[in-house]
Amino acid sequence: MSDAIDRLHAAILQLRQSHVPSSRTAKLLAGGRAKMAKKLVEEATEVTLDAVGNDRDAVIRESADLLYNLTVLWSDMDIAPADVWREMERRERLYGLAEKLHKGPVAVAGGR
Repeated sequence: MSDAIDRLHAAILQLRQSHVPSSRTAKLLAGGRAKMAKKLVEEATEVTLDAVGNDRDAVIRESADLLYNLTVLWSDMDIAPADVWREMERRERLYGLAEKLHKGPVAVAGGR
């Protein structure tokens, strides 16, 4: 999986440097970060709606679109997939693979 994201990221960077204005990626990049973020939200919403509708195939298709748009945003922000993988590895070491990093205040036993 990470290899596919790495290849996608490399292709996006190459397109960004080649200035091919007709490509979908070039148009997305030219639209600016706000447009990229909006597209990312749209794709996440589609994944969510398809999941609620129990449409497995649509979730797969829309997830691929979501990952594409996320990778475009990463490239605009000079974030490499390896940066994200390192953060995932850090969290795994601290909390386990499937746990999310706690973001709120730590509860103290006994209500203190």
